[in-house]
Amino acid sequence: MLDLHFPVLGSSLSVDHGYDLYGALARLVPQLHEAACKIRVGPIRGSYAGNGSLTLDSRFSRLRLRLAAEEIPLVLQLAGKAIDVGGHRLRLGVPQVRNLIPAPNLVARLVTIKGFTEPGPFLEAVGRQLAKLEIAGQPGIPQLTEGARAGQPRRHVLRVKDKRVVGFPVIVSGLSAEESVNLQENGLGGRSRMGCGFFLPVQPR
Repeated sequence: MLDLHFPVLGSSLSVDHGYDLYGALARLVPQLHEAACKIRVGPIRGSYAGNGSLTLDSRFSRLRLRLAAEEIPLVLQLAGKAIDVGGHRLRLGVPQVRNLIPAPNLVARLVTIKGFTEPGPFLEAVGRQLAKLEIAGQPGIPQLTEGARAGQPRRHVLRVKDKRVVGFPVIVSGLSAEESVNLQENGLGGRSRMGCGFFLPVQPR
């Protein structure tokens, strides 16, 4: 599998944009609605601006689609298109193809597993999914570093229509190169077309 990176041109975006982004893309590429479609949609990065909003930057804000090489022609039509993501007007640039990069530590901004909304049971469920993929890496949930809840696991919410789905960011460490690519290709949990379970290499500080 490969990553297709579309530059994102726009000023702002909601932090919780997974469902709205999926809807905007599916209106242009209806095949994304099909159960057989294996394309994974990554969250768009930006700088947190407060009040649940991201400020976008043309230098690093990208739409990442993780897909098989033969699926690339299906989504090339997105290049140059304007999309409305929850009231935020964006335009997608010309994409670039990127190979998946093996890294010993991977992180996903949000992983959701149905029925698991507390950190302990959730991590156990993550461990079972990793075992099914024959991945021996160690999963963990990043902790809050400031405020009244400092030291507690981070928790994120995905809005899907009128529902709020609770999930957690996940770091998996100690991966071999093969395990790293395997996890990036398969992800964890559900809602993979809404930015969930989308793993990227941990960036050094």
